[in-house]
Amino acid sequence: MSARIMIIDDEKIVGDMARISLEQEGYEVETFLNAAPALDRLREQGFDIVVTDLKMKGIDGLEVLRTVKSLYPGVKVIMITAFANLDVAIEALRGDVFDFFPKPVKIKELKESIKKALQN
Repeated sequence: MSARIMIIDDEKIVGDMARISLEQEGYEVETFLNAAPALDRLREQGFDIVVTDLKMKGIDGLEVLRTVKSLYPGVKVIMITAFANLDVAIEALRGDVFDFFPKPVKIKELKESIKKALQN
């Protein structure tokens, strides 16, 4: 059974590129442009990993992290952001984020992080 990965990013190109690359690795991937429908889908269908952008309209990545961890503590969350700074990274780490990448994220690094998350 392949791992199920959710990608939430308000930049369509980011989600599309990640989905294509991860599907080539054999993962099942669903992409979302904002967090509200993604969290609804998470409640309907289990996911192993959630990759989320930090800054989005409406529900942001830190709220996604808090929601995922409160509902499904075993799901790993990987955060990506164009607005990386130390305060945000510390808050994400306190929220039990598995990994944190500045944009533009290197797909090779994201794939390695996902493999590590699945082995944990």
